[in-house]
Amino acid sequence: MNLATLIRNHRPGHALAREFYTDPGIFERDMERMLLRHWFCAGHVSSIPRAGDYLTVDLGAESLIIIRTSAGEIVSLLNVCRHRGSRLCAGRSGKAQAGRLICPYHAWSYDLEGRLLIARQMPAAFRPADLALKTFPVRILEGLIFTTFAQDPLDLGATAQALAHSAGVYGWSGAKVAHRELYSIHANWKLAIENYMECYHCTPAHPEFAKRHVYARATELNAELEHAGRARAEALGIVVPDIDRYGCASGSGSESISVMRSALHDGVLSATQDGRSAARLMGAFSASDGNSTYFDVGPISDFLAYPDHGVVYRFIPRRAELTEMEVLWLVHEDAAEGVDYDIGRLTWLWKTTSAEDKKIVEMNQAGVNSRFFEPGPYSLQEAYAARFVEWYLKEISQDSGT
Repeated sequence: MNLATLIRNHRPGHALAREFYTDPGIFERDMERMLLRHWFCAGHVSSIPRAGDYLTVDLGAESLIIIRTSAGEIVSLLNVCRHRGSRLCAGRSGKAQAGRLICPYHAWSYDLEGRLLIARQMPAAFRPADLALKTFPVRILEGLIFTTFAQDPLDLGATAQALAHSAGVYGWSGAKVAHRELYSIHANWKLAIENYMECYHCTPAHPEFAKRHVYARATELNAELEHAGRARAEALGIVVPDIDRYGCASGSGSESISVMRSALHDGVLSATQDGRSAARLMGAFSASDGNSTYFDVGPISDFLAYPDHGVVYRFIPRRAELTEMEVLWLVHEDAAEGVDYDIGRLTWLWKTTSAEDKKIVEMNQAGVNSRFFEPGPYSLQEAYAARFVEWYLKEISQDSGT
């Protein structure tokens, strides 16, 4: 069945057909029509504090070097040598040698801005200025590094404003990465995203999360607890507005952004086993307000904030049935490990929950792989997953913007 027929046959309010989660050709279309067009989070500025420090970030077969220049700026360079195409940098992070990026294949050397400096034994007509590394847009918002493969990128105005009133309140521009975990999920990226965008599964699949977060329950059960959570925040002078510009609601030419506040259960101050704070308070918080804030930028970058720490989820589509999930934990930039926070307490809940997510998403993929699979309807508690699918189908149906 061809893609046009699959899109035409999709039933609104239902999961996608099997081929959307299994077909390598559709994955390549996902890359061209959606993933390469949108902004995604590459990490946090604290990970590259000095000139020459870099991160590598991947998307499908593509790879970027996010590097701090000698002038202190952060740029996004294609991780492909202009000679014969070798990757320049391997590994998740590193530091340029003597202020240069040196190709491991033939030793072509580039400065931190990507300009070609050295190419040995080239002909007289050779022009190094014509062979700088390809660059891509990059923006720093509240300490978060965003980049995109689009040369004419989506507007980030609404996103910047929303993050100023969410991540900004939590002090993420003055944060640092305390820990990182990488999970390899043998499943299509859309199954991983749909799972993250709904909490219908939270009570059966995430018992520890559900004990602490009101969001795990149906909305109609939470009115009193959510009202109390808002009142606690207001008493502390904390205002984080809910914003819904998700997916198709983002408007033409603008990036998707949503912000949603939700209370923790009574007596729970943070995402820890005992419910007490895991680290020193951040941002505008003089005390914990017993709330959590979820915000999502584009299709594959998701964030969760507590008064004492933050969690960054970076989904990394690799192949039709392989997705990596990088999780970063943020704390106050002046917090000292072993004094202001303990890594085990800090990471316990989201390491537990991420391992559970890996298991259930891989089981989802195994079931979807059945030739007898038929897409079922979304529940009321899966509204954002249904909206993701609506957005996805719209994006892959239109012309590429890369």
